[in-house]
Amino acid sequence: MSNTSISRISLPQVRSFRLNGEFSRRVLLRVLANMEVGSLTIHEGGKVIRLGETGNPDAPHAEVHVHDPLAYRRILTGGSIAAGESYMLGDWSTPDLTQVTRLFCANMAMMEQMDAGQSWLVRMGLKLAHGLNRNTRDGSRKNISAHYDLGNDFFRLFLDPTMMYSSALFRDAAMPLEEASVAKLDEICRQLELQSGDHLLEIGTGWGGMAIHAAKHYGCRVTTTTISREQFDHATARVKEEGLEGCVTVLCEDYRNLRGSFDKLVSIEMIEAVGHQFYSDYFRRCSALLKPEGKMVIQAITITDQRYIQARDSVDFIKRYIFPGGCLPSIAVITDHLARDTDMQMVHLRDITDDYAITLAHWRERFMSRLDAVRRLGFDSRFIRMWEFYLSYCEGGFRERIIGTVQLAFAKPGYRTARPSGS
Repeated sequence: MSNTSISRISLPQVRSFRLNGEFSRRVLLRVLANMEVGSLTIHEGGKVIRLGETGNPDAPHAEVHVHDPLAYRRILTGGSIAAGESYMLGDWSTPDLTQVTRLFCANMAMMEQMDAGQSWLVRMGLKLAHGLNRNTRDGSRKNISAHYDLGNDFFRLFLDPTMMYSSALFRDAAMPLEEASVAKLDEICRQLELQSGDHLLEIGTGWGGMAIHAAKHYGCRVTTTTISREQFDHATARVKEEGLEGCVTVLCEDYRNLRGSFDKLVSIEMIEAVGHQFYSDYFRRCSALLKPEGKMVIQAITITDQRYIQARDSVDFIKRYIFPGGCLPSIAVITDHLARDTDMQMVHLRDITDDYAITLAHWRERFMSRLDAVRRLGFDSRFIRMWEFYLSYCEGGFRERIIGTVQLAFAKPGYRTARPSGS
């Protein structure tokens, strides 16, 4: 694997000649003292600082060790992104990173206060950089490649054998990850009411798990598309290994270029890469590709309706370092585009937010247990800390429900619930 993906990671340093270290420390501690939920214990040198309330055992309680006092100034002038950056640089550590991210997610007012101190120059620079990541046809390929083309060997280290890079579905927290991934695939197939004579279109192949499962266990024909070259190669090879070349067609094509008429359509955690400027294009194309009696299921990571506009118009750690061009829709935004851009109606909604938190805990544990293998692939310590922060950041967001996950089913006007045979 090339080191391109590693070398592209840059940490913009905020230089302030007005803020000395001690002043920055005092101001940031004053901001942190505003937390209303949970507690934070800070270790710096021989000092211990305790903030918040420890009385609620269900609230997040975090512990941080500050190794470089410069972290205070970085975070004060760079906001929540700088908190992640300073972790990548080793300025601070913690025995439980997910508890730290949960704590900040549970205290959104405090986090927004931190971000309000972000240097206007940094804020404008981030917005301009993110604006260059628009999901045009060319831009989408570049953005997808930046993440998914880190290499199949890399993702294989922490994903289960299904290679599903999306929330699993757990009967209980003790359920094995692979079993929960298969349960998610079966649930989606049931919601699609897949029949052996169906032609299923999948937008967002991933590594082929959904397409193979649908063809193998439900006997339908599948056309699936991705714009990641690594995923295309892997999915094509898996289809051949399973002997499903006659049932599954893998394309390397933008969804906007697709043509045809399909009985069912599925898209699993792909809408997050569409971009808010292109939601209308996405929903119109999906609706046009479905037969008049067709049905569609998407699984989507969502932002709360109340925070959608703020999140859409700002740049966070995930947009900056993990998913360039990413944007989380809200349920209201999805239903609005459904009404404006399609002739479909929603017929099912299932919240699986808690399931994603469990899924991420599995991924993080598997990732952290295989760091030697990660390093052998060419990734350095800064990259490792970035991915650890990403996985914990997302898990904390799901556990505190500032982000969610839903399965949504939409139906065309001619759709009628499938009747069991013989009825």
